[in-house]
Amino acid sequence: MKKDTFRNRTANQIKSLFKGFCRSDGLPFKKILSVERFSEIFNKLSPKHRNRIYPPVVTLSAFISQVLSTDHSCNEAVARVLAERVSEGKAPCSEDNSPYVRARQRLPEELLKELLQETGITLDEQSDAQWLWKGRPVKLVDGTTVSMPDTPENQKAYPQPDSQKPGLGFPIARLVGVLSLANGALLDYAIAPYQGKETGEHALLRTVLDCFSSGDIMLGDRYYCTYFLIAMLQSMGVDAVFQQHASRKSDFRRGQRLGIKDHLVTWTKPSRPDWMDKQTYLAMQQTLTVREIKSKGKVIVTTMLDPKQATRKEIADLYTKRWLVEVDLRSIKETLQMDVLRCKTPAMVRKEISVHLIAYNLIRTVMVQAALRKGILPRTISFKGTIQTLNAFRAKIAFIDDDKLPAVFEALLDAVAGHRVGNRPGRSEPRAVKRRPKSYPRLSVPRAQAANLLF
Repeated sequence: MKKDTFRNRTANQIKSLFKGFCRSDGLPFKKILSVERFSEIFNKLSPKHRNRIYPPVVTLSAFISQVLSTDHSCNEAVARVLAERVSEGKAPCSEDNSPYVRARQRLPEELLKELLQETGITLDEQSDAQWLWKGRPVKLVDGTTVSMPDTPENQKAYPQPDSQKPGLGFPIARLVGVLSLANGALLDYAIAPYQGKETGEHALLRTVLDCFSSGDIMLGDRYYCTYFLIAMLQSMGVDAVFQQHASRKSDFRRGQRLGIKDHLVTWTKPSRPDWMDKQTYLAMQQTLTVREIKSKGKVIVTTMLDPKQATRKEIADLYTKRWLVEVDLRSIKETLQMDVLRCKTPAMVRKEISVHLIAYNLIRTVMVQAALRKGILPRTISFKGTIQTLNAFRAKIAFIDDDKLPAVFEALLDAVAGHRVGNRPGRSEPRAVKRRPKSYPRLSVPRAQAANLLF
């Protein structure tokens, strides 16, 4: 009986968490997230706890509200918990943030990672068939970096680049993410130090290839256009669409001609790289047949060889959508302000990243619900406009009676669907800014040393 009470309490807390992201079974769209599945993950991976102020679900909810706020402070997160408890008729908690900080430290990393994967996979699986490319899922890949506070622990796990002097730089971590082209959901990610053995984007991508299934298409930039990655994808039944790597030259006078600037060529297996063991290398095929097309000055490489199934123009148009992964990463790093992290230990840094990405997928969930309701594409809805609308409504949802929630959620989704992004194909902008930075000098010695020089 005690166990059932604990499970029910966890389920109710998860429902409360989802309420802020307008999930309601009474609304006329398919179920996006499952309370039962989330409860199962929490009960399996969260530590045993007493009925304290900050059980795992409440802690995660406060953590999400913290990364979504512009303040990002623990004090504000605690204030939100206090306000919610008072609104529910519970005894107020202390305004001291120490219990909340300790509760965040208790959250298991594997719990947050699995929740992130659950939100992404669920969204991807329930995408409308009209959002797919010729009936096939397309998954975007790209890498980025994030910086974090300059603490000894962070420096040890994620050292600053060698080009920066000691005491003047910041620890940097490299991330590689896999995102859905259909709805922007982040399906999985890997993190490593910025430099060192097996810390490059290819090494990180190999650790998350499990999120690809037979029939998928991987879409990436020229950095991923390598013999061994394409061979691995083919063995999984996954097609690739990449821009040609700068080190490889294409000659359209050679190979099997399929059309204008469209041909099949054969690549020969290169020498074994350091990261690959001899057995794996010998098992790989000796040659690869790939298709190269040229469009608007770019050579695009794909394993979709039949021009009747995918024309030159269709492949070229698909590659133009690769830019969306840049937009998605910008939404995560700039709109959600994940480019500069705030936690002071490596474990908390990784948790902070996971919670940012869970929040990102929950926002994408709202966009998918709005798109399903209006019969539009999720990619036509503004991510930032969704956050602005969601933040405006979330402050009120906690105080609204349950019987009135469906009408409020419908109004919220209508407002989200009204924030549309413009369709500007082929748009190109210079990588430059107009506003000049403040003319403060740069630190040339550590801050503590510079402070002593003032006296």
